[in-house]
Amino acid sequence: MGRLLIALVMCALCACQPAYAGSIPRDAEQYRRTLVRAAHAEWGLDAPIATLAAQVHQESAWRANARSQVGAQGLAQFMPTTSAWMAQLYPHTLGANQPFNPGWALRALVTYDRWLSQRIQARGPCEKWAFVLSAYNGGLGWVQKDTRQASAKGADKLAWFDSVERHNAGRSAANFRENRNYPRAILLRWEPLYAAAGWGAGVCAPRYSL
Repeated sequence: MGRLLIALVMCALCACQPAYAGSIPRDAEQYRRTLVRAAHAEWGLDAPIATLAAQVHQESAWRANARSQVGAQGLAQFMPTTSAWMAQLYPHTLGANQPFNPGWALRALVTYDRWLSQRIQARGPCEKWAFVLSAYNGGLGWVQKDTRQASAKGADKLAWFDSVERHNAGRSAANFRENRNYPRAILLRWEPLYAAAGWGAGVCAPRYSL
């Protein structure tokens, strides 16, 4: 009876463990230091590591050889034209175009995020990263069009959640759904997992740390 009681207690304790424990791919730890180095080099020591890790999770689930049906490649899932453009834009930082090289892919991801961030204004880090991620997924031009439409209709152009994200300046229904899911999945689903697992604070912590 005593052994049965202990077993039941252990099962209950296991059931209470955070869900993230089995949700972060094993390969994430393999590339963690590479991501941290790349992020610190581009964003400084306060780089949002948990946020960036969540983005890689959403893009490729940390599979360095990932290839999407539309041709996106590597950990960062850049399309060939985007990776070639990044290599040309930052030849000294990135070197030759190598989308399937984990180090190159992670450096390119954090560099592109930074490039987008410098061209976006928003209310605070969480909102800004939502804009950045939407642009990473679907293009900065579309984010700018959506923002103009939102502003014209009286919405807050500096807020993504429940504001600009509700406006579609012409994307197809499928592309619109995918693009709107992208920031939410990264910031509100995956970021908390990495933050709870010790990857650092996330930019949207106030939204889920209540």
